[in-house]
Amino acid sequence: MIDPLHTDLLALALEAARRAGELLRDGRPADLAVARTKSSPIDVVTEMDIAAEKLITDLIAGERPDDGFLGEEGASTEGTTGVRWVIDPLDGTVNYLYGLPTWSVSIAAEQDGETVVGVVAIPMRGETFHAVRGGGARATGAWEGERELACRPAPPLSEALVSTGFNYVLATRSHQAEVAHRLIPLLRDIRRGGSAAVDLCDLAAGRLDGYYERGLHPWDLAAGDLIAREAGALTGGRPGERPAHALAIAATPGVFEPLQGLLEDFGAWHD
Repeated sequence: MIDPLHTDLLALALEAARRAGELLRDGRPADLAVARTKSSPIDVVTEMDIAAEKLITDLIAGERPDDGFLGEEGASTEGTTGVRWVIDPLDGTVNYLYGLPTWSVSIAAEQDGETVVGVVAIPMRGETFHAVRGGGARATGAWEGERELACRPAPPLSEALVSTGFNYVLATRSHQAEVAHRLIPLLRDIRRGGSAAVDLCDLAAGRLDGYYERGLHPWDLAAGDLIAREAGALTGGRPGERPAHALAIAATPGVFEPLQGLLEDFGAWHD
């Protein structure tokens, strides 16, 4: 049985993601520019990131004023209910800035520190992915109704299609390129989409066999990690650890352990 609270949180997250996605899709100015930078001159924030986070937090706070928030663009309150919303209003900002379609709105709800609801909307695909802990993962699309998600049967590692991302800090991304160079001969191929949340949902939908990245934050991971796990994927970081800033891995059972072993051997968790 799904906790009625989690059902309510899911409905609120779906509505917030829908509205933010519409704002980002339909309100993107033709002369969109960088509002500020973060970790490096190429790690950017646009005015639309900021506007989308405000829309999401205002909507949720209007319904649940005592919940906490953690948002990429600065939302940070403790709350008193045990529920915290972890928000990436625009995952894939550089894609969005350049007019590429692979970007998303990611909203997760935690209860007492555990993610219980995850929603990822991908407006340019017309898709929304969602999961409730213990209730499976589902997706809705513009051309079909709601469908249950399940990751692919695990292939041999040599036939696995794996996605990754690269950090905006030069030293980190240079080492990440070295790791990818060593991995490529051992896999079917590597993809680089530009949105961690989208990659995790594609894994859940059977479009990838694995995903890994160094340097992610809670808002990058929270919703997509739950969706991938509820679709049958395994997720973690270094051996015996949960997904973390040092390293996040998600893959179909059968691909996860050998991929994790290679990433550990190749030092994917450090610069």
